[in-house]
Amino acid sequence: MSAATLFEPGQIGGLEIRNRFVRAGTSESMADPRGGLTPQLVSLYERLAANQTGLLITGHLFCDARGRYAPAQTGIDDDSLVPGLAELTGAVKRHGARIFAQLAHAGSQSRVVGGVEPLAPSPVPNALTGRMAGAASGAEIEAAVAAFGAAAGRAVAAGFDGVHIHAANGYLISEFCSPLGNRREDEWGGSAAARDRFLLAVVAAVRAAVPAGFPVTVKLGFADAESAGLTVEESLARCQRLVAAGVDAIEVSVNAMVAPSDSARTYVAVDRERALQDLLLHRLLASPGPEAYFRDWARRLRASVETKVILVGGLRTTATMTDVLRSGDADFLALARPFIREPDLVGQIAAGRTGRVDCTSCNLCLRHEGHHSLRCWRTPRKRLLEHAIYRFGGGLRRGLLRTRR
Repeated sequence: MSAATLFEPGQIGGLEIRNRFVRAGTSESMADPRGGLTPQLVSLYERLAANQTGLLITGHLFCDARGRYAPAQTGIDDDSLVPGLAELTGAVKRHGARIFAQLAHAGSQSRVVGGVEPLAPSPVPNALTGRMAGAASGAEIEAAVAAFGAAAGRAVAAGFDGVHIHAANGYLISEFCSPLGNRREDEWGGSAAARDRFLLAVVAAVRAAVPAGFPVTVKLGFADAESAGLTVEESLARCQRLVAAGVDAIEVSVNAMVAPSDSARTYVAVDRERALQDLLLHRLLASPGPEAYFRDWARRLRASVETKVILVGGLRTTATMTDVLRSGDADFLALARPFIREPDLVGQIAAGRTGRVDCTSCNLCLRHEGHHSLRCWRTPRKRLLEHAIYRFGGGLRRGLLRTRR
């Protein structure tokens, strides 16, 4: 199988996608105070689409005001936001790309300071932030499920090509899926089957809100970062039930995180040459971080369940990308941080570029989430100075609940 396979069309449900490149859901911090679209956000998506990206998955869209993760996050919790979202989908589609709305609820992982009463299955500290929330009542759980369904209806009205349910990375759905976050002993927790219930209820609500055949996909956390938590075995059984419930594809990721780098590992494929080029002096003698760090989970999913597999996490060389598809370990390749630095990356590969992407996985972009709009802080070089001034001036400690690491 040649590199041309990267540009073979693929399908999710009945939807054809022009190639195998997916822009993974990436938090942009570009919305207005209400969560509405801005010209800056539309421009970002249009540039990605114009440069031959096959499928764009939005940054996590909060489906309920209680589920907002950070300031400047885009929302889909109110009908008034639909016209702006329709402008976004139109900008993407006119360049031949597809776009899915990623529906999310932050749960107790909300980092909004004031004005948000977070929701959680059980009153335990959030693994990432330490934030506490009271145990959700039955009525609150049902309201959260309904919010996902209503958001899916808005996604259809706004012209999205599909819905991607965020059930990973420590947010509300992944809290319900984890035995560490979900200590309930009722119909919503206490066993693996009961921990399935919230996600399956969300899938059912979303399916009921969209037309028959409309693609519904899930980003699923396969294991908690803490060893005593959710296991891959439990998640594989969950995947079987998701597919039976009508899910068309599954994106493989980590579940509850104790640090942002659990889902976005650092310095992937950064060798000495790349470290020197990007002034990463502390990495000159270090080994490159491994690529495709969720690939084994994708391989196990492929062997266990008949579904389309989306692999995200550390895809940094064209050789690895091609090999993932050649091996059959995944059907689609999702990249997040590389597109921040190089929104024209797919176009470059189509024109013959091979080798390593420019992104160094330094994660400065993640550190500024909720503080500044999405950007690479390594280029142009002056941004490194801007980052240093903001960081050492205490900016990263203000206005947002901090992670514990």
